[in-house]
This record gives sequence, C-alpha cells and structure tokens, in this order.
Amino acid sequence: MLDTSKHKGLRKKLVNELISKGISSNEILKAILKIPRHLFIDKDFESHAYIDKAFPIDSDQTISQPYTVAFQTTLLDVKVNDKILEIGTGSGYQTAVLLELKAKVYTIERQHLLFRKSIKKLRELGYDPDLIKYGDGYLGIPEHAPFDKLLVTAGAVEIPKKLLIQLKIGGKMVIPIGDKVQKMVLVTRINKAKFEKEILGEFYFVPMLKNIN
Repeated sequence: MLDTSKHKGLRKKLVNELISKGISSNEILKAILKIPRHLFIDKDFESHAYIDKAFPIDSDQTISQPYTVAFQTTLLDVKVNDKILEIGTGSGYQTAVLLELKAKVYTIERQHLLFRKSIKKLRELGYDPDLIKYGDGYLGIPEHAPFDKLLVTAGAVEIPKKLLIQLKIGGKMVIPIGDKVQKMVLVTRINKAKFEKEILGEFYFVPMLKNIN
C-alpha cells in the first residue's frame, strides 16, 4: 500500500476531529498527521483507517482508537529523549507516535506474530526503537530500567508491581485498569516507596495477558 494525497487528507480530517475532542498537543497532532495509520492495519480495513475507531489486528488484538493513542500520549507528557517503556507493541502504531516525539523507546510484545510484524513495519517506515523485545509485558524490561515513562496499551486487572519499580523517581506510568471497562490511571512515582494515582476517564482495551504466545 502507498501513502497517497487522499490518505494525507483523511489524516488531516482525523486530526481536526481529535482537536474537537480536546487533544491540544501540537507535537502529538503533528505525529498523527504524519504517520500512515493505514499501513499498520490489514488492507481490508484501509478505507476505514482514519475513522476514530479501534480495529482488529492479528492474534485477537487491536490497533487502538486514535483518540485513545493521543490521550494516553498526552498523559505521558513525553519529552525529547525520554526513556519510555511501552508494554504491548501491537501493530507498532503507538510506538511510531512515541518515536515521532523523539523519545527513546523500549517496547515489548507477548504475541510472536505481532512482534515479528511490528519490527518489519517499523523498519520499513524508518522507525528505529532502542529495543523491540519478545516477552511477557508483566515483567517489563528490568535490564534496561529505570524508565522516565511507562505506557501500557492493554487492560490490566491491577497495576503490576514489577512495572512500578522500573519507573524512575518522578517518572510517570499510564495504564488502563479494569476488567470489561478500564479506568485510565496516571501513576507518578514520588519516592522509592510512594506512588500517586489519578483516574482519568473510561476506555476499552483488550486484556493484558501474562506469559508469551
């Protein structure tokens, strides 16, 4: 598939829709305007790629709704050269957004098919994360901790303690918590033992699963 002037026009409409829904970060909006989302999904959904909806991808997973991607990224407050751990590479689209914001991205995916496809797609489009790992997201990537920011792209029943301890003091984690419906939770690490939590809206995510597949 190509990235045509029609696709770029549809991305512009999507960006305007996100602005109307309250997304205001110029950097995030520029990233969404630039990244060809239709190249991260099955060609059968290409004509719907710039509708503000989630769509199925391989391994019974989804590519998140663009508003959700923008909202989570806004909460993360990404700075240039932030060292970010992403739990759930999925299609690679959210990874690309973080890289457009000039973060140093370490990302982990438990589904081997998605792991292989996301590596291929990101490389084809010129994106180069610091690390793409095949593994259990509940474990994080402790050998590269601590991280400035941590983003979870699947719904967890509770906040995994092994991820909390991989945050720097002052670092932030964005994670959806819940079963069928999730609350978006922003966690800030205050000191070695203290974490502050803020709940910000309801969302729908595929479940965060343990082990690898």
